[in-house]
Amino acid sequence: MQKQLKNLLKSLHLNESTISTILGALVVVIVGVLIFNYIQQTKNPAEITDEAVTQESQRVGEVEVEETEEGKFVPRDLPQVYEVKENESLWKIAESKYGSGYNWADIAQENELVNPDQLAVGQKLTLPKAEIKLPQLAQQKGGETPETIEGSSYTVEKGDHLWGIAVRAYGDGYKWPEIAEANEIANPDQIEIGQELKLPR
Repeated sequence: MQKQLKNLLKSLHLNESTISTILGALVVVIVGVLIFNYIQQTKNPAEITDEAVTQESQRVGEVEVEETEEGKFVPRDLPQVYEVKENESLWKIAESKYGSGYNWADIAQENELVNPDQLAVGQKLTLPKAEIKLPQLAQQKGGETPETIEGSSYTVEKGDHLWGIAVRAYGDGYKWPEIAEANEIANPDQIEIGQELKLPR
């Protein structure tokens, strides 16, 4: 057995140059095939038709969304009025109807809720056609991300809420209590358009 193994190793050693030549030729053939396929694909790229684009369905969670003329993403089939069910919060309602719980602030603002944490079963809420608060959605479609707030103050605009301002100012929505505290805001859900906010740095 050892003799046969020695003979095999000896023959392989003698034929090293032949084996190397064969392996080299195989590598050249494989590389050639890959290059040929690449050139063929670049000559005949897959066509993207307008029909394919219009049929594309964009979703956030279970909610189907559409892009407005302004480039904003809003829920496609949003009911105008929603009736509150047992054990529901604004966050849960926003999550089911907008695909993002962060839209709770839009619902609170639209319905002028004094205390967004207190909802009554059967209460009817108006659901505004507001932009979905999910920055990664805009990035998926090649849109622009919200403009960063650089300074130490900010003037509140329509649709603003402390979470969104904190995300734009600090890159962290959980820092909204710092803004509320610096501006002595008793109810963080109620900020006025045109209100000047101090942003602690």
